[in-house]
Formats: sequence, C-alpha cells, structure tokens
Amino acid sequence: MHHPDTLGVHAGREDFAELGVHAPPLDLSTTYPVRDLDVGTASFDALVGGKASAENPIYARLHNPTVARFEQALAQLEGTTDAVAFGSGMAALSACLLAAGQRGKHVVAVRPVYGTSDHLLDSGLLGIPVRWTRADAIADAIDADTAMVIIETPANPTLELVDIAAVARAAGDVPVLVDSTFATPVLQQPAKLGARLVMHSATKFLGGHGDVIAGVVACDADWAASLRQMRAVTGGLLHPLGAYLLHRGLQTLSLRVERAQANAVEIARRLVAHPAVASVSYPGLREDVNARLVGTQMRGPGSLMAFDVHGGHAAAARVMASVCLATPAVSLGSVDTLIQHPAGLTHRTLDEATQRACGIGPGLLRLSVGIEHVEDIWDDLRCALDASMDSKVA
Repeated sequence: MHHPDTLGVHAGREDFAELGVHAPPLDLSTTYPVRDLDVGTASFDALVGGKASAENPIYARLHNPTVARFEQALAQLEGTTDAVAFGSGMAALSACLLAAGQRGKHVVAVRPVYGTSDHLLDSGLLGIPVRWTRADAIADAIDADTAMVIIETPANPTLELVDIAAVARAAGDVPVLVDSTFATPVLQQPAKLGARLVMHSATKFLGGHGDVIAGVVACDADWAASLRQMRAVTGGLLHPLGAYLLHRGLQTLSLRVERAQANAVEIARRLVAHPAVASVSYPGLREDVNARLVGTQMRGPGSLMAFDVHGGHAAAARVMASVCLATPAVSLGSVDTLIQHPAGLTHRTLDEATQRACGIGPGLLRLSVGIEHVEDIWDDLRCALDASMDSKVA
C-alpha cells in the first residue's frame, strides 16, 4: 500500500490508462441510454439496492462515474472498502441517521459537535432521538436499542480530542461514526482505530479552496449499501462538478494540511503570549489537555484552534471586524485563514446553557489557519487583538 501522500495523487485514477486520459473525466450526464432493457432493469435493481456500480448507470441520482472516482480515492485514503459522497456534510449525516434508524431506536452522541449536527440530533427531526453523554460514559448510555455512537474529534469548535479506540471498545458491537473533518485522512484514520463510519464535510479541507459544498462517508460495504439506498431515494447526491473539484483537491491535501499545520503551531504559541487572549485550545500546545493523543491517534495537531479573548462578545466582535488578511467567515480548511464566532454563528442554535457546557463562551473565536506566510497571518491577528484591547480600554 502506498503512502497517503502518494494515494492523494493517484487514488481513484485506476481506469485512466484504459480511458487514455491524464486528468479526471467530468461526466455531467443526468441520464444514460438504455439500449438493452434487460440490462437496464438489472442495473436499476442493483443500484437502487445499494450496489456501487452496474453495467448501465441509468440515472445520475443512482450513479455517476466522476463521483465514484472521488469515492474510491477517499476510501483508499481512509483505509475503508467503500465511501459514499453527498451534496453536503449535513446530507451525509442525515443519510447516516436515516440508515441508523433502520437498525435501532436511538443514537448516543458526545458533545461538542458541529452546531448544525447538534441541532439535527437534538431536534429528533429525522425520527431517531439522541442520548447525549460523555466520552467516558458511552458504555453506560448504550443499550440493545442503540443504533450508533457519534463523536467528532477534533471537536468543533473547541478542538477537544476524543480517544477513538477507547470509544470503539466501549461501544462494542454498536457502530461508531467519527466526524473527522478537522483532521482529514492525512492526520487521522478512525477506521483503523475501530470506527465503522468516517464522515467528512468535504467542503472543508478535502476541497480546500472554498468552492465546493459536499459530504462523504468512508465505511464498510454493508453501511455503504445502506447509505447509497438513502442517497438514491432522498436525492442527496453530490454534483459531478463537485466530485471533480474534490478529486483534484486530494492531490494537494497533504501539502495544504502540512503547511497550514506548521503555521498553526506558531500562531498558537504567539496567541498564548498576547495580553488580549485569555486562553488557547490547540492540541499542538504542550500544556493542552489533548496533547497526549497527538502523535498516537493523530499524526499532528492540525490547523484549527479556538481562543478566548478578554472582554467577551464585544472584544470578539472587534477582532472579527479588525482583521484584514483573514476572512471573518464560517467554514474552515481553506487555503486562506478564516476566523469566526461560534456562539453567534456556527453554534447559534444551541441554547446558552448548552454552549457553556460545551466550552463555548461569548469571547471564543475559532481560527482556521491557512497557508499564507506565517508572519503575515500573525501581523493581521496581532493588530486585530491590539484593536480589541484599545476598544476595551476606551
């Protein structure tokens, strides 16, 4: 098996020699001619039943070769047999919950997770309730009706790390879903630690350029079949152009992650020393409570961090208003640096008590460090932090 750096460049391109191409073909067809009705009927049954491919693709909601190549590539990077791509990360999670609902009566989940994921789980909108618990209490929360355990590590937005192998042991036969968006397969491969499903908001690092919305779940063949069935009937498909951009993005994923991570290590160190900053949560800091899982579960600390500023909401708002190089916007994992306010944006749907319990305060900012020159990133942040202090004094 090749190194992940090599897989990112070559995975999902196994048929290129036969096709006589060097760049991934982009198939935008919505429908495919059915010359042989018997073949068409058999293909339809196979695809609706959850098969990865068939002799005739029939209709793009059932199968698209451009999407399939990205799925094959991501599965190789995650070390799973299959992957299923969707039109967004939330479409991917929704499909997982709908499939889980066929296997049990509730899910068990650990906070914090992405705010919209939390909202979907807590609302029970898809008909499957959630039991919130701590990572060290999963075994007590599980019973015979538990369909799935859901964790996010590193967690959004606080960067808490959850021991995936320990969760898998506690879950036993109950499948574990890990949202690994912050880590990417470059830094973490949950399936090798016992997770059955590995989910990514592919919008983030996998795409890496802020120009595609997508989700993907790497998993075994059994779960893949269920997820394809859900995708087929709910229409949660990924557009071929999005798959093309994602497949292309995988070629530079390792380089982008490594450069952004190197920047983040230095930025976190400097944030700790700035007088406007009350605390920094970043697994790359030696004193961080999560540092023990870096170098074991994760190959590196990544490029996301959260930091609290003195002065609460007003100071945080002033920082966001004062940055010039960084973009004050939600999302993450792009080549450029992004900064956002979880309590007011990504986790706005959580009530204040839940926000506090998850470590999300009014002065918390989440920073997604990009690949710009580190000194330029720091100069921008330092000036914005200085401005927040000037505002506080005034």
